[in-house]
Amino acid sequence: MSEYAINKTLDARGLSCPMPSVKTALALEKMSLGEVLEVLTDDPVSKKDLPVWAQSTGNELLGIKEEEKTIKIYLKKA
Repeated sequence: MSEYAINKTLDARGLSCPMPSVKTALALEKMSLGEVLEVLTDDPVSKKDLPVWAQSTGNELLGIKEEEKTIKIYLKKA
């Protein structure tokens, strides 16, 4: 369970860079301002790429959690 109110979950596991970022951008495009996207990935590059992408696009990185083989990245559409 997450401490964030998740509006949508994107399962990007099995995808390698740059696909998690591309899929994240497409998912956020369809969301409303203030909604939270949870990205599930197993690509360690995403831990660096998605925060940089969020900052460059004006979206907000809420947090990153690692659980076993899955990295959970929480982004808020701004």
